[in-house]
Amino acid sequence: AATKLASAEKLMYFCTDQLGLEQDFEQKQMPDGKLLVDGFLLCVDVSRGMNRNFDDQLKFVSNLYNQLAKTKKPIVVVLTKCDEGVERYIRDAHTFALSKKNLQVVETSARSNVNVDLAFSTLVQLIDKSRGKTKIIPYFEALKQQSQQIAAAKDKYEWLVGRIVKNHNETWLNVSRKMQSSPEYQDYVYLEGTQKAKKLFLQHVHRLKQEHIERRRKMYLAALPQALEALIPDLEEIDHLSCVKAEKLLETKPDFLKWFVVLEETPWDATSHIDNMENERIPFDLLETQPAEQLYEAHLEKLRNERKRAEMRRAFKENLETSPFITPGKPWEEARSFIMNEDFYMWLEESIYMDIYSKHQKQIIEKAKEEFQELLLEYSELFYELELDAKPSKEKMGVIQDVLGEEQRFKALQKLQAERDALILKHIHFVYHPTKETCPSCPLCVDSKIEQLINSRFIRASERNQKNFLADPNVDRLNLVILGKDGLARELANEIRALCTNDDKYVIEGKMYELSLRPIEGNVRLPVNSFQTPTFQPHGCLCLYNSKESLSYVVESIEKSRESTMGRRENHSVHLPLTLILVNKRGDTSGETLHSLIQQGQQIASKLQCVFLDPASTGIGYGRNINEKQISQVLKGLLDSKRNLNLVSSTSSIKDLADVDLRIVMCLMCGDPFNADDILLPILQSQTYRPSPCAASSSVL
Repeated sequence: AATKLASAEKLMYFCTDQLGLEQDFEQKQMPDGKLLVDGFLLCVDVSRGMNRNFDDQLKFVSNLYNQLAKTKKPIVVVLTKCDEGVERYIRDAHTFALSKKNLQVVETSARSNVNVDLAFSTLVQLIDKSRGKTKIIPYFEALKQQSQQIAAAKDKYEWLVGRIVKNHNETWLNVSRKMQSSPEYQDYVYLEGTQKAKKLFLQHVHRLKQEHIERRRKMYLAALPQALEALIPDLEEIDHLSCVKAEKLLETKPDFLKWFVVLEETPWDATSHIDNMENERIPFDLLETQPAEQLYEAHLEKLRNERKRAEMRRAFKENLETSPFITPGKPWEEARSFIMNEDFYMWLEESIYMDIYSKHQKQIIEKAKEEFQELLLEYSELFYELELDAKPSKEKMGVIQDVLGEEQRFKALQKLQAERDALILKHIHFVYHPTKETCPSCPLCVDSKIEQLINSRFIRASERNQKNFLADPNVDRLNLVILGKDGLARELANEIRALCTNDDKYVIEGKMYELSLRPIEGNVRLPVNSFQTPTFQPHGCLCLYNSKESLSYVVESIEKSRESTMGRRENHSVHLPLTLILVNKRGDTSGETLHSLIQQGQQIASKLQCVFLDPASTGIGYGRNINEKQISQVLKGLLDSKRNLNLVSSTSSIKDLADVDLRIVMCLMCGDPFNADDILLPILQSQTYRPSPCAASSSVL
């Protein structure tokens, strides 16, 4: 039967999106009159309403129920606004439902969208008995399930927004179109509505913008100390300036605009400058923030500390120079108690003082050695009565030390007895074997300087021959023999290779050279240990020893090699550049043994007329302690010898010696301030001179 309803101008349906915007949607009004009704939802507001009595509402609902019951249609009692419900009202509503033929009650909240669907589905089940019975869930249990469902949908939606939106400049219109077909977006909008989805999007965009601004701020603050260091590095200029006054000073600097940008609008993080990724200059108004002021104060403190540390360094150096306790060779452990005080420890680390002390020791040791050399020259008569082999006996060394012992220049090297004795032996070798290698002034020996002068002048005057020489494919190759016993040669070869590139190239004076190493540790008369092979022409030899036995091996090997090549047409072994190196035995700290090996090495080097390197030289050692600078010097010397040999051999023959027009004998004292260039330059500037191929390297034609 049809039921008459009075519902003039009532919309048949509406949703939350229509509230307040009804005119924007299609309107469909409920008909006024009789229509077919299959069931009723009897709604009871259980919230605390203003100027409304719940008991009166319940009486109205009871009367309404009596009218609906006459239709014999299913009725479901729906409690609305349970999110603001009063417990007594809810209890009374349930009592009312029980008193009316045990009506089913559904607790709902349209605002929270809790059990709204359940109310309709319950009524549908009562109308259509074939449907399964719907389980009615209390409001708070349903609210909990709803909250969990919304939270899960929110997490998925936020994940979707995070995956799609990477830029804080994205707009809702563009992004919502991209997400339209995504189930994560659809589920969340169904549960919470479009406005809440948009709100979460705006929150995400705002977070991206703040993160972007923070990254820019950190970048600017990281560059600010560099800008302050570049523009105001002088403490005297800013020592008493506040941050505000320092800002005005910065604007006057020529390079101000290189580091800073002055924006028309402020603050910087509210302008389009945050998106100008190409401009990394610091916004000038950033200096008005607290972090920037703290960095300025830190810059001031850094400059003040540097000034104080510099003062401490100067004071420490003055202590070293004026202290009578600091003598050449005195270890740091003995000296520190005399020169250190609390202020020094407060401002600088001990390692810095040790470095300053080491440099000071190097200076005073060099000065003491120079003065000791002068002392030896003053007492030249002590060395005239030695044997021809220049090997002083212990008695003679005792006499020399007794005579020199009273001299302050002798006592100055008291803590460096091994080096002092080595200087005496070197002086003796020089007296009986005066060469540029044994010269006390080496490498400032006059012979060496003249040789360098002639070589350099000849090379500049013979560019054509040099170009021909450089065209030789072997010019960029160095062949080096390493002679040693008991694994010394192989291990040093490995150390040198470690200094090379992957393709065995070595850099000398900025140029790459191919380095070929031939370590030899056996009998050099055997072909396998020969210095020279059909594919290997040596340019030099490093001779290693760490004992008397290994030194004897080196000497015997050199002599055997020279004997085996004697009489050959091209006798390279006789003129092969040699360098003798004393290698420290690992764990051997015996000064007496080391001193003995140094003496023997110097004697052999003098005999072989070669360079001698000993452990007293800074950085000379073995294993990973090998000095790359020393290796580079050795290789550079070999390279120079190779060049000179090729240049000389490409000029004139021995017959040209007959064309010599002028012979000059020049006598200069090594170490004199007089320059040999003043005498030789007028001659060397002539276009007709050339080096002599068969005389000494300081001879010219």
